[in-house]
Amino acid sequence: MPEVSWEEPYCGEGNSCYRFGTDADGNSYIAVAGQEDHHLTDSRDALRQLILDIKAGKADHLL
Repeated sequence: MPEVSWEEPYCGEGNSCYRFGTDADGNSYIAVAGQEDHHLTDSRDALRQLILDIKAGKADHLL
């Protein structure tokens, strides 16, 4: 796994706290805070999963 520099968790009035990060190559990552080893990268699959999580109410504070 590449070395990811994670930002402070973003927590709203919703369920989970998310963290965003980047690696030395400029790739971006998103993960639920505390579960950074199960991150998503900036791919079509990552976008699909984020949309599914929003629809499921897991990321309502990002809207």
